[in-house]
Amino acid sequence: MRDVIIEAKGLGKTYGSQRALADVNIAVPPGTIGLLGPNGAGKTTFIKCLLNLETPTTGNATVLGCEIRAQNRASRERVGYSPEQDCHVPGMVGCEYVTYCGQLSGMSFQRARQRAHEILDLVGMGQERYRSVDTYSTGMKQRVKLAQALVHDPELVILDEPTNGLDASGRESILQLIGSLWKQLGVSVMISSHLLHDVERICDRVIIIADGRVIEHDSMEALKNRHRRIVELAPSSEAERFTIVLKNAGLPVERLSNGRLRVETPSESAEPILSLMRQHNLPPAEIVANPNALHELFLKSLAASKTPQNGNAA
Repeated sequence: MRDVIIEAKGLGKTYGSQRALADVNIAVPPGTIGLLGPNGAGKTTFIKCLLNLETPTTGNATVLGCEIRAQNRASRERVGYSPEQDCHVPGMVGCEYVTYCGQLSGMSFQRARQRAHEILDLVGMGQERYRSVDTYSTGMKQRVKLAQALVHDPELVILDEPTNGLDASGRESILQLIGSLWKQLGVSVMISSHLLHDVERICDRVIIIADGRVIEHDSMEALKNRHRRIVELAPSSEAERFTIVLKNAGLPVERLSNGRLRVETPSESAEPILSLMRQHNLPPAEIVANPNALHELFLKSLAASKTPQNGNAA
């Protein structure tokens, strides 16, 4: 298995005077990667440059070892892509459409048809394979888009907002399916989303893009560790006395609406709080790591990125 699946060096894209992507330098290992950013941050532009659907204005990139400008066909044969918008061909039934996409990726008709049946079963669309894609629900269309991205057995699948338009049940079902690609099949996944919960649910690595720039890139664990000094405390009783003791010790404390106390500790260990509890004979309390670490890091990263720039990301 290769150590790096995506590498960009000085990658940039402008549309006239509008800057959509600015000097992206990144090396991404295999796994499940979340591409996070607000709408208009440059996520889709980054993806399209990697797939050479948009020609970069500056810099270059390799995908699965293939240079995107010189080896575009080779990289496309090994990468699956599900765009944000509907991409089905009007009038085609599900099996016919997925077969056609397999042929576009270089497969013979016989192999593409066989694989289409297998993949439609995998994504839970086996019973609907002979229905026109035009009649599919939003959830079905998301599944058939995933099927066409997988039909040619890619090493990497790039999914742009794959849970858009789904209800909670449909979103959870799609996320479980996407998460299984790496765990069970060894297919790396890059999922672009503005929904932190979706990314946190299935990804082991995160890239945060804002204003066309990569402002964070690390493992999920490492990113969360940066905010492990914030904990939530659930006292069994005497919450007011807890608050006074912690504040008197110089620890920032916030009383939450659920009755918990949000405390910033001087280290990643909970020992300073435990020591104060023993010292002041405080009642037992549950101490949990900050459950909103990724959300807070995301907001702080976006705030830090708000420096004067020329143009806007797209």
